[in-house]
Amino acid sequence: MELLQLSMLAIKVSVLVLVFALGLNATAAEATYLFRHPRRLLRGFLALGVVVPVVAVAFALLTNLPRPVEIAILAMAISPVPPILPAVQLKRGARSEYAYGILIAAALLSVITVPVAVLVIGALFGQQASFPALAVAKIVGLSVLAPVGLGIAVRHFWTDGAERLAPWLTKAATVVLAVALLPILVRAWPAMRGLMGTGTSVAVMAAVLMVAIAAGPLLGGPDREDRVALAIAAAMRHPGVALALARTNAPDEPLVPAAILTFFLMAVVLTSVYAAIRKRLTSSGRQLMCCL
Repeated sequence: MELLQLSMLAIKVSVLVLVFALGLNATAAEATYLFRHPRRLLRGFLALGVVVPVVAVAFALLTNLPRPVEIAILAMAISPVPPILPAVQLKRGARSEYAYGILIAAALLSVITVPVAVLVIGALFGQQASFPALAVAKIVGLSVLAPVGLGIAVRHFWTDGAERLAPWLTKAATVVLAVALLPILVRAWPAMRGLMGTGTSVAVMAAVLMVAIAAGPLLGGPDREDRVALAIAAAMRHPGVALALARTNAPDEPLVPAAILTFFLMAVVLTSVYAAIRKRLTSSGRQLMCCL
């Protein structure tokens, strides 16, 4: 087995283990939280399923982007959130029920929203494009719903053991994921550098991501923790779904995976910067109130 194939396998296994470990820390009530709070669900859907795709389409229509970059931005904009998202949100102070709730809600709704979005975008660009609901269901089912559901089930029947096991699995899988990503990044770097060479692609990706992040405070509701969590969710999308979309509708574009990886890494950086700024502002506000 070649190094890149081994790395891809390690990435898939480590992500599944991470998502299973997330499930070990969750409950069924947390996973279904947004479906019991329709207003919060609607605001989340507007941010993820309307604002970001509309902005991505607008930039794609109004700018002269390289085709791989254009495809990557559109594919990521309509994809659900990545399976390891709650781990990021919880570190940033998100409420567990909101973090798990938005992961499950986005995964389930994507079975409907992704195929519809592909058809609409294809029509806007005068191209025939499609992505069957069954394909979306397979990806989110295997990468999100199944491992989270299994983790929740284990926790239900073995609570103490799940709480002890989850941190160890998370640490081990995180190390494996970090090591496995290195050969992928090294291999993809020349293509990434070439696509980003003009600066326009970087600027458009950053603009789409900043609008996505801004959708969190605007639509996240009254709780600060939910606004931050939604901002991160709106920017970070499932690269596996985006890759499958690209392979189905643009199989002749070999540089799309590099563009998707670039978009995802930029999302990680920008959401980290946003969360750090929000944390500093919150701390400064508390100190000011104490002084007053």
